[in-house]
Amino acid sequence: MAPFNIPFLKNEDKLPGGVSRPTWVILDVTGAYPERQPANPIQALLNREDTLEALEARAEKLRHADWLHGVLVRISEFTAAPATAHAIRQILARLGQDKRVIAYLPQLTMTALLAASGAKEIAAPESADVLVPGFAVEPTFLGEFLKKSGVEFENLRIREYKAALTRFSQDHMDDANREQLTAYLNGLETAWALDLSAARGVGEETARAWLTGDLTSARAAEEAGLITRVAYEDELVGPGTRPLAAVIDLLMPRRGNAKDGRVAVVSLVGTIVPGKSRNNPLPIPLLGGPQAGSDTVVAALKRAKKDDKTKAIVLYVNSGGGSALASDLIWREVATSEKPVVAVMGEYAASGGYYVLAHARHVVASPYTLTGSIGVVSGKPVLREFNARHGLKPEPVGRERALMYSASRPFSDEERAHVEKGISEVYDRFVTRVAQGRKMTPQRVNEIGRGRIWSGLDALDLGLVDELGDLHLGIERACELAGLPYDAPTWNVTPARTGPLPEFVQEAARAAQLSVWPFGRERVLTWLDQEIKVR
Repeated sequence: MAPFNIPFLKNEDKLPGGVSRPTWVILDVTGAYPERQPANPIQALLNREDTLEALEARAEKLRHADWLHGVLVRISEFTAAPATAHAIRQILARLGQDKRVIAYLPQLTMTALLAASGAKEIAAPESADVLVPGFAVEPTFLGEFLKKSGVEFENLRIREYKAALTRFSQDHMDDANREQLTAYLNGLETAWALDLSAARGVGEETARAWLTGDLTSARAAEEAGLITRVAYEDELVGPGTRPLAAVIDLLMPRRGNAKDGRVAVVSLVGTIVPGKSRNNPLPIPLLGGPQAGSDTVVAALKRAKKDDKTKAIVLYVNSGGGSALASDLIWREVATSEKPVVAVMGEYAASGGYYVLAHARHVVASPYTLTGSIGVVSGKPVLREFNARHGLKPEPVGRERALMYSASRPFSDEERAHVEKGISEVYDRFVTRVAQGRKMTPQRVNEIGRGRIWSGLDALDLGLVDELGDLHLGIERACELAGLPYDAPTWNVTPARTGPLPEFVQEAARAAQLSVWPFGRERVLTWLDQEIKVR
């Protein structure tokens, strides 16, 4: 066999004598890890973020490389959410079925440890940062600030747990919101303790004690059983170790037979809005981040349903919801699909993000997914005082009802009753959709609804989801429902190209048209304010 040469390495970095291929590979895991690579080729080319899709593909190739003994996984500057960390845990666990896997962590954090727990061995340098304080959130309430600026917020909601607009309308967290957030975080810590205790071979109570054990050093973490070894990276690798980039050519792609059929993956990421999907990179409340347009998602689902080779569909949802109308239109495409649809939840699948998948044949959630929030909200900012302070004088002409959502004045009593009637009807429809899809009574759905959020772990107990897992498991379940082998090919679905302009140009034009209210004319929302960032 010809010697293994790596062009960018120095001569002294050649493999040891008698070794033609590396025996160990270093796999770097860093960043936030969105789930899928953009299907649009231009977006994919410009995308600089690594994805779970790409990481899993690399891990699978390494797993089946017969010349490879082990993989050192360096997890550093890891910023992914707990649900993503759990998915990486599963990827490393599958890799560990065939290879020796060592996770190396310069920072021992909640999410880094969760991701690393898929490896049977976890090492950290003696100088590692140790931050294992449990989970917490700290939403900022803007009600008093806005009021001092002359802005008030009308907030009509169903029901007491529906907190989508409360940070704009209130100056503090109410009791119902505090109750649900506390329960959600408790669910996350339970899931973390279960995952870490299983990985380290200890009891759940021992794992929970790590959160209160005042661990401040890698040595203390080793003594407590949280990690398996204190070592620097050079003590973990030998002369037969190479970075992943150096062995790409040796990793043969593994593909199933497309003739037997394939699985379509449709992604719904971001706030659900009417019209086309778009993205605003600015971190502006209500406006910032990706927005999943109902036209775009529906068109992708239709394309997957019409594709002869596609035998099953996986709907990946990472969304806190948004427009009630847009959510219902997407739900309809799922509900009417003759092909089996498996829904997979990411970091969020709440409110409208849960609505859209209520009729999926099978629902998979991460234990850390924020789900539920079956509730409805409507409202508007009121700029009456702001206008007065700054000499602005709106002059209404015509029917008063036509200006009901004008920001220049509050709702009248009659208008408020009208809006409350409308959101009550939407809530009843939401409850009915979930009851039918999940085979529950409307009364039971209302009990676990009322706008309340749940962890994926709790959602399983409540019957809101069928199974805990990740996208890999969701694709396997889709293969089972369609009678396909597990290695059947998958494809990321986008709408067919329309119009004379390339899609990425059209998206840029739409992004430039963002208005102050991101939901178009739609004012009734199945929406969870996504300022629930777990730390």
